[in-house]
Amino acid sequence: MEELDKDSPLACLRCSKPAHFRCPKCLDLKLPWASASFCSQDCFRAAWSTHKAIHAGVLPEKSGSDQQVVEAMKQGWQYCLRKGSARASEIPFFDWTGALRPYPISPRRLVPNHIRRPDWSLDGVPKEEPASKWQNSVEIKSQEQIQRMRETCKVAREVLDAAARAIKPGVTTDDIDRVVHDATIAAGGYPSPLNYHFFPKSCCTSVNEVICHGIPDARRLEEGDIVNVDVSVYLNGCHGDLNETFFVGQVDEASVHLVKSTYECLEKAIAIVKPGVRYREVGDVISRHAAMTGLSVVKSYCGHGIGELFHCAPNIPHYGHNKAVGTMKAGQIFTIEPMINRGIWRDRMWPDGWTAATADGKRSAQFEHTLLVTENGVEVLTARLPSSPSVFPWLLGGGGGSTQ
Repeated sequence: MEELDKDSPLACLRCSKPAHFRCPKCLDLKLPWASASFCSQDCFRAAWSTHKAIHAGVLPEKSGSDQQVVEAMKQGWQYCLRKGSARASEIPFFDWTGALRPYPISPRRLVPNHIRRPDWSLDGVPKEEPASKWQNSVEIKSQEQIQRMRETCKVAREVLDAAARAIKPGVTTDDIDRVVHDATIAAGGYPSPLNYHFFPKSCCTSVNEVICHGIPDARRLEEGDIVNVDVSVYLNGCHGDLNETFFVGQVDEASVHLVKSTYECLEKAIAIVKPGVRYREVGDVISRHAAMTGLSVVKSYCGHGIGELFHCAPNIPHYGHNKAVGTMKAGQIFTIEPMINRGIWRDRMWPDGWTAATADGKRSAQFEHTLLVTENGVEVLTARLPSSPSVFPWLLGGGGGSTQ
């Protein structure tokens, strides 16, 4: 391994101590120093099984010039054009909270011209959403809007189910993004996250300690990982939004407990949805169950109104004793999407400006549904279908065994 300058500001990829060496293979491939640095030979050997995947992730399918590799890395590390983020070698020292690291990302996927697009698709800037009156008051949807939402949410469910079937050890989160993108386009929809405030991919994939908004990249999923896939589809002039956290192969009991408890938090929250219920009560129900199972609730992100706008009123916090104002009324549509941590609730933003990870590096899980308040209760617009894959052991009877 090549020795770095003793005053190098880079951190070891494995333990975050000051780095003194870099991987020789990464050196040959001309990868950025920050993607190849280790504090010692011991850390390098211990990280090899995971680290080596980055070599395959950036190599062209056919051998090419050094310039091809350099250009691939420019695409891979340029996460957020709005912030002007460049290659990893230019990212300042970051105190990573867990073992996960960003890997290169592929170029933005193309959308055929015939697909109807939201107003941020070209320049990354939503126009209608921030100026809408529905940011300050909650829309009561018409029957025509509700029917369009039903159709869009069903497609979103089918897209997430396609992603779920693709998850296994060795698959990259970029592979999952490709499945989501292709399934959305095939249904005539646009992947809502794509270029939304410059987000570079068609879905969010949040692995292990990542709470939400993880960017699909070249890292291969490993046996024992957990991964949340967050899918949003724009179709019929409206958005449908849902996510689930999946097991990659066999996972440890603590991770099963975390994911199952998070699922139960959402299920219990949905059970109270009906006209007259205060939005703040959702957080009380979720916090109570999370505390009973020894887990914590993330406070930085909340559920939101959805429809012709991707995000609008109401905001629905998931933590207890919150100050959300207002009550549910028939015809309202919103998401509930609790993020539950094994450790403390606090989060830490990665340098990419999107990826939120747990502050202590412990694992996090999330589930989300888009919900319609009816005259008598709630309709889960993104409910599991009879064809949904049976991926959760606590749901007896397969994909159709639960309304959620």
